[in-house]
Amino acid sequence: MELVFPPLRWLILLPPVFLCVLLSYLYAILWLRPERLREKLWSQGVKGPKPSFLFGNIVEMRRIQKELAMSVQELQAGTTDKFSSDYTATLFPYFLHWSRIYGSIFLYSTGSIQVLNMTDPDMVKELANFKSFDIGRPLFLQKERRALLGMGILTSNGELWAHQRKVIAPEFFMDKVKGMLHVMVEAAMPMLTSWENITGKKGGSAEIVVDESLRNFSADVISRTSFGSNFAAGKEIFNKIRQLQIAMAEQSMLGVPGVRYLPTKTNREIWSLDRSIRRLILNVALKHEQDSVALSTKDLLHSIIKGAKARHFASQTPEDFIIDNCKNIYFAGHETTSTTAAWCLMLLASHPEWQSRARTELLDVCQGKPIEFDMLRKFKMITMVIQETLRLYPPAAFVAREALNDLKLGSLNIPKGTNIRIPVALAHRDPVLWGPNSDRFDPGRFANGIAGACKAPHMYMPFGVGARTCAGQNLPMVELKVVLSLLLSKFEFALSPNYVHCPAFRLTIEPGNGVPLIFQKLY
Repeated sequence: MELVFPPLRWLILLPPVFLCVLLSYLYAILWLRPERLREKLWSQGVKGPKPSFLFGNIVEMRRIQKELAMSVQELQAGTTDKFSSDYTATLFPYFLHWSRIYGSIFLYSTGSIQVLNMTDPDMVKELANFKSFDIGRPLFLQKERRALLGMGILTSNGELWAHQRKVIAPEFFMDKVKGMLHVMVEAAMPMLTSWENITGKKGGSAEIVVDESLRNFSADVISRTSFGSNFAAGKEIFNKIRQLQIAMAEQSMLGVPGVRYLPTKTNREIWSLDRSIRRLILNVALKHEQDSVALSTKDLLHSIIKGAKARHFASQTPEDFIIDNCKNIYFAGHETTSTTAAWCLMLLASHPEWQSRARTELLDVCQGKPIEFDMLRKFKMITMVIQETLRLYPPAAFVAREALNDLKLGSLNIPKGTNIRIPVALAHRDPVLWGPNSDRFDPGRFANGIAGACKAPHMYMPFGVGARTCAGQNLPMVELKVVLSLLLSKFEFALSPNYVHCPAFRLTIEPGNGVPLIFQKLY
């Protein structure tokens, strides 16, 4: 009998042994590894709030959010320009709180992720000038934002990212964007006609909530210029990406680590939307590929399909190359542009003197003629308004990077795995860099360009910083000039009494309750 049962004893021991190994592994990755990383930075003088096991500083961030977050009314009290006041105190009060205690560089944790927060201009400049693949996009984004962005150009790293940028960036060079002007004007016509009809029926003046129309406009531009279709053809994709964005925004940075793997109601919605979007994009790509053979279509989607076939990567299949990069373009190409357009209109409506200046310059340049590309270069007032809007309400709340290997930035040795985050709003509103009126809407600060507006021009980063600067930034800048010039030429507009100023973080910074404006036809 003694010869028969020893194997059974070993089998009985296996579960507790496995459990001990698993717990040891989890303890190592959730505490020991982050603790070693923290010690390397602490030893160099980097300070920050003390983290707890598993949650890091999430519990403290929630407490600060509850105790110190200013209401919109409190934030606006005593300000001379309540529509450009700093939303950081409302949305991210813990960053303000910690920066006052620890300075422009500090370390905090979200779960096991260690984040080096920096707004120091010299360190940001070092980051901007860093060309090596040793710095890239945070790896956790590829997991947490997989359904929305996958491993497209916004989240990938190394050779994969370099190949994606080589494929995508040329499609947004200014000489190509120049040829898209007529498409932008055509895409704006349904919105303009609709708003003219609405105001006409109301005696020349009516309240219009602009957000949805602006989303449809920018979605139509992206569909026509990049995917060889129109908004109607891609409407289901845009709608589902918007639903996905809102669902993922509910999983804030203050959520419990690991919850994204559980079959919660929100997660099930995200997974379902992801499957639907993948199927829809593949159908668009297949149809486009079949049509382009006959029509010789050469647009962004054509380049993405061609790029997927040109090189194969172990980390991404050709099918995922197409899907992920299309997701990135669908999201970044229309959501961020329409949001900036909404903020522009809100700020012009609340500052009628700048609206009047921009309109006067527009009428002087155009002389009643249709918009041409060369005219856009002469729209100095509109350009300054856009630049100031992007300063006060940048689409992305953060510039996020990760040290993919041990590296040195300035005097700091940054260990592999450290996340680096720049709160863009803090950088864009620093009175040392922008002057004492940094919280006011003043497009005139850009009269002599970015270098004239900011003591450290690299701290202006609405499209990112360094090698990872947005590859497609020419398109939204031209698109914004077109839509603003068309609206200014046809309407005067003011803020509706129903407007509630409430910036919201939904992966981008957008008007929380929409932007209702009172439009008055000019003729």
